[in-house]
Amino acid sequence: MGRGVCLHFLSAQAYSQFMAQLQEHAATVDWSDCPLVEINPRKLSGVPVLKGTRMQADSILANHRSGLAADEIAEVFELPVESVRSLLVYAAEHHAVSKP
Repeated sequence: MGRGVCLHFLSAQAYSQFMAQLQEHAATVDWSDCPLVEINPRKLSGVPVLKGTRMQADSILANHRSGLAADEIAEVFELPVESVRSLLVYAAEHHAVSKP
């Protein structure tokens, strides 16, 4: 463990770098056809999230790109590991996931 991104404890510079990375990668995936993701204007202003959660799909992808494995992401953010794996598979099939 220890490689996850906890935004609460990041320095201002590290936070800015993380957010820049997130924005860069966010444009690479169209989540609108992903059955695991919901886009609801009443939930996080319409940001794509893993269904049934408030976890942004792009945040899962950014954590994976920073080196966290699916099971680590699931543990850190208390998400079902199969949902995280399936979301990453969807992203990979849409040419969005780079191997860490």
